[in-house]
Amino acid sequence: MTGWTGALGTAVAVVVVRDGLPPLGADEAVAEAGGDVLLAGTGTGAATARLTAARRAWTAEAPRGVAPPGPAAIAAALRPHLEPVRVVVLPASPDGRDLAPRLAAVLDRPLLAGAIEVTSRGADVLRWGDRTLLTLTSDGPFVATLVPGVRGVEPVPDGGRGPVVAELPVDWTSAPRDATCEDVFAPPPDTTHLSEAPRIVGAGAGLGRGALSGPDAMVLLGRFADAVGASVGATRVVTDAGWTGHERQVGTTGVVVDPDLYIAFGVSGAAQHVGGLGSPRDVISVNTDPYCPMTARADLGVVADAAAVLEEMTRKLGGHRD
Repeated sequence: MTGWTGALGTAVAVVVVRDGLPPLGADEAVAEAGGDVLLAGTGTGAATARLTAARRAWTAEAPRGVAPPGPAAIAAALRPHLEPVRVVVLPASPDGRDLAPRLAAVLDRPLLAGAIEVTSRGADVLRWGDRTLLTLTSDGPFVATLVPGVRGVEPVPDGGRGPVVAELPVDWTSAPRDATCEDVFAPPPDTTHLSEAPRIVGAGAGLGRGALSGPDAMVLLGRFADAVGASVGATRVVTDAGWTGHERQVGTTGVVVDPDLYIAFGVSGAAQHVGGLGSPRDVISVNTDPYCPMTARADLGVVADAAAVLEEMTRKLGGHRD
């Protein structure tokens, strides 16, 4: 395949790649753009094989032996190739959120940030604490970021061949100087946004029963989460009770997540909570009710008092209660 502008459709996903690994939400952004993706960074060729929704892929590989280019450099380098494209979709990953406003600026078009659905005319976004759905429209081209975990992905039936790949010629030498990245550190689990957390421990109403009060149980849950490298989530009952902030609420009316591991303490499994849980690889439920929806869904169900189990597990892991 030759000729970038002649082969490109009206929508494309732009994905920043580091060492061959696409970020969380990359496949969903590709699917939302109809299967066309432009990958920029390091290891872009290897990253194409990890995208199950890609039909056509263009790679803009950074020079060997250097760190991935920054958002200003990527935006400047991709601008002439993206100008004919009406809809540019990026995953709302850290790199995507950095690059999207710079792309919107150099392309002189609006940015529709935090979308849960992108169309040819605009995007649906959640605002005011994710409690209000707005439909934003654009009369012309626009850039959008797609929240990971909300749209899902249907793999392209390609018989295992993968996407058609073409190399995009990019002149990195003329790109503007950007901030220099010295190193990248994984964020502490307690500061990781729930939508990006690989491990989550969830608090339900069952933690408010027994010897521990609800707030005390949340403190203990935080210590347990630290011990197992997880982020703290909660049900709506817990956040409405004020035991933790609403930014920690997992569910369709809170934060949509898709962790590798979810450990639910005293979570019954209401529909809105389970609906925003994604498809965790492993689910553990601790609940006195062996027939509650969360335990029925779990890979491992522990039928016991959630607060007592939490206290004992935290003690064994070294996170003693004061």
